[in-house]
Amino acid sequence: MTVTLGDPGSVIVCGDHFDGSADALGGPIEILVKDAEIAQLAPAVSRPPGARVIDLGGHTVTPGFIDCHVHLTMDASQLSTQLLDSTATKALVGLRLANDYLDQGFTTLRDLGSADPEWPTIDLRNAIAAGTVEGPRLVVAAHLIGSTGSHADVSSLYPPRWNLPIAVLADSPDAIRSQVRREHKYGSDWIKTTNTGGYFSPGDDPARLTWFDHEMQALCDTAAQLGLAVAVHTGAAAGCKQAIACGARSLEHAYLIDDEAIAMAEDAGTFIVPTMQMTQEDLLALGQGQLTPYTAAKIERDAQQIIEAQRRIAASRTKIAFGTDCGMFPFSHGALEFQAMVAAGLNPARALRAATGTAAELLGRNDIGTLKPGAVADIIAMPGDPIDDITLTTGVDFVMIGGQVRRQPAPPP
Repeated sequence: MTVTLGDPGSVIVCGDHFDGSADALGGPIEILVKDAEIAQLAPAVSRPPGARVIDLGGHTVTPGFIDCHVHLTMDASQLSTQLLDSTATKALVGLRLANDYLDQGFTTLRDLGSADPEWPTIDLRNAIAAGTVEGPRLVVAAHLIGSTGSHADVSSLYPPRWNLPIAVLADSPDAIRSQVRREHKYGSDWIKTTNTGGYFSPGDDPARLTWFDHEMQALCDTAAQLGLAVAVHTGAAAGCKQAIACGARSLEHAYLIDDEAIAMAEDAGTFIVPTMQMTQEDLLALGQGQLTPYTAAKIERDAQQIIEAQRRIAASRTKIAFGTDCGMFPFSHGALEFQAMVAAGLNPARALRAATGTAAELLGRNDIGTLKPGAVADIIAMPGDPIDDITLTTGVDFVMIGGQVRRQPAPPP
């Protein structure tokens, strides 16, 4: 149940807090929330008459989590049939998933491709922003742009005689520019492309490039001219290097990245969204015999390289942003990304920053992912100390978004 907080505001009493940028917890603090923003943050804040006091004395309070890679309108467990659902069905299911994820503490999501001929994630973003429906804040790349036969070409899941308009394909610089302009025209916040194959798409290979350099450059240049950042699904080290050289803002997955590409990312300030829990999900499904033969063959071949690449990323100075690829696996597993990141070698504070301050930086926002006066009051809390025990990130039981309390801890018996 949502409780609207208006004047005179609310005071949150925090047992401890993480501000989104630090290397450690910051100790007990109080936060005054007014008009959807953080008005004060201090050991003791003013308490306007009538202000509601929310006691989270046994909790660590953090900014709302940001997941920079989700697919609200895709379900990999039944992808070939689910893609045929109507746009409305996908949007309605996506809205439910978004709200369930919000209850886990994820107040902002970047959705990177709907696999639908229409614009369901744009419609969801707009409806949430307008207050027509409730949900987390959405940042959207409506479609995945790629070449014929690339990871973007999900029509490869169907017989050739079926002409299904669910992929955004382009095979020349002029066609690529046209597709980028179309995404901009209808409201995408980001451009999403793929420059290598993927694991769940038949007929392509994560170890192979699918854009020529001049094609990738045409996409990035067009996006830049229109003021849009580019996120690149990429696997091969050559794909990572191509994306960085052409000006991509984020590398998604970077499955097979090498030391040279990591050094390039560090120098260029390119973000990496390594989706580490996705690998754990894939390996579990592989062991249980649940993958299609073409997916199983590619993951078996590359599994050790992917794990080594994730350790390499974790040990680097690159800007690592939290992203899960939920939709390719259940949203209920999304918070496990924190544990996967720590297992790969990130310290817990850096993992928390990846989902708060660093993720906000990736999105170009200085008003979310942080606890400071003037920031949007996206505030969550969990019992205990998540830096001491990162598994506590799965136990969020207080959620505030835009100053509205979405979820509160159960009262003691």
